[in-house]
Amino acid sequence: PSPAWELLERSGSKEEISMKIIDARGLSCPEPVILLRQEMASGEHAYQILVDNHASKENTARYAEHQGYHVQVEEQDGEYTLTFTK
Repeated sequence: PSPAWELLERSGSKEEISMKIIDARGLSCPEPVILLRQEMASGEHAYQILVDNHASKENTARYAEHQGYHVQVEEQDGEYTLTFTK
């Protein structure tokens, strides 16, 4: 199950929430942060962003934390998957 689904299971809810996925691989900052900000304007409670460099990982995580999201980071083969949930 996705991290968002696990979060809901722990809270006792059986309702799965949709998660927007943003593919920002190959983009340099500030582009990944701008894409994330545009998506977050929709008001969803869960997002995933895919990035392939350390600066984008750090900057998108910092932005999401400042917006009140919990951040989970997974790294595989030099690519990062960041999951943001409220």
